[in-house]
Amino acid sequence: MASIAVGQRILLVARATADRTVLRAFLERDRIFAAYAVADLDDREFRRTRWAVATAGSEPIAVGVEYSGPTPQPLFVMGRDDGIHAILRDVLRPRLAYVAAAAPALPAVSSLYKVAPGPAMIRMSVERATFRPYPMPEVVRLSTSDIGDLNRLYQLGFAAWLPAGSVEEGIYFGVRQAGRLVAAAGTHVVSREGRIGIVGNVFTHEQYRNRGFAKAVTAAVTGEVLGLCDDVVLNVRSDNPPAIAAYAGLGYREHCRFEERLVRRSAPVWPGFVEPLRRLFASKSVAPAQFAQAHPIAPAAIAPEPTAAIAADAVGRPAEES
Repeated sequence: MASIAVGQRILLVARATADRTVLRAFLERDRIFAAYAVADLDDREFRRTRWAVATAGSEPIAVGVEYSGPTPQPLFVMGRDDGIHAILRDVLRPRLAYVAAAAPALPAVSSLYKVAPGPAMIRMSVERATFRPYPMPEVVRLSTSDIGDLNRLYQLGFAAWLPAGSVEEGIYFGVRQAGRLVAAAGTHVVSREGRIGIVGNVFTHEQYRNRGFAKAVTAAVTGEVLGLCDDVVLNVRSDNPPAIAAYAGLGYREHCRFEERLVRRSAPVWPGFVEPLRRLFASKSVAPAQFAQAHPIAPAAIAPEPTAAIAADAVGRPAEES
């Protein structure tokens, strides 16, 4: 827990939390932007996450969540810039992560992380009243028995392996041509508690594009999810007009634009521990500092920079293609 104080009056506190009531109330202020985080409050997902809240007095001003798993971890922050800064400085401190944040929050992130460049992402959403189905007879529901074909398709564009559990727990539809799976879409997560679902992993083999397959499989997944949830969302890169147009044709509308970037920590992971050591060595001689500048010590293991093919969405899943 960390705080910023003036005199004896604490103005801002950042701390870890597992209080789902507090978290849900804050996230529901913009549930479409916070869709992944809302879904992560479900029992199944909550155990895989670490949460933090920043408060000014008794008022929550920012929330952050880090999803467990291999580096780089998905990381989501929402709220006031000073609260986000405190959360990332003192509570959630991954070395390498995919961060999803509103564009105005990037300076708070970049004060602690080196932020990779990238296009803005668009969060689109649809509900039952605005959804426009796009039926196509070739579209079929996929099951765990299709996981091999699904991964062979995704390896063409995502370079990421989809576990069978994702299909078993989620909702996937695909299109086959001459027995070959050539297009598919599915869900990243469906929150029955939060009444919100996230559609993703939309991909069509390059030889079968411009036939409406991506739109058809996305429509099939969306329609199924809307039978369980009030809102369905998806992410799309702002530099992908064909995909944006296809989703708009199904009734999806842009809710907001946000940043989804690979970030590498530049500030000390444990500032309260590192700073005293830095002062101790600096007081003895300037030589070590000068040597460090000329001969930086490389960490023993650094994860390679992910390529565009495995660019993650808001919770680290593959970016969608149409």
